[in-house]
Amino acid sequence: MTSRKDANTLDIVLMGREYRVACAPEEREVLQSAVALVDEKMRDIGEKTKSTGERLAVMTALNLAHELLSIKLPGGFDMQEFRRRIGTMQSQLDEAMASQEQLF
Repeated sequence: MTSRKDANTLDIVLMGREYRVACAPEEREVLQSAVALVDEKMRDIGEKTKSTGERLAVMTALNLAHELLSIKLPGGFDMQEFRRRIGTMQSQLDEAMASQEQLF
């Protein structure tokens, strides 16, 4: 359940508790979808683990982050492989820059 208080905020409800969050008008629909997803995940995890409060919020955040990082998009895009490759490239750039600094 959501309702508006002013143009740049949105009142949301998660697990029966109300929160007011900053939200641009063009972002409302996406935020409402995110609220529905988080509320559903919190309820599912809460029922399975009997957790509440901060512990439930942390467990939900970790579960959602794990799902996000485990996504393999069509065409073979693997988020974990992408992150590993970026790390490798960053290390190679750091090495190349270090050798260049020694020249000056």
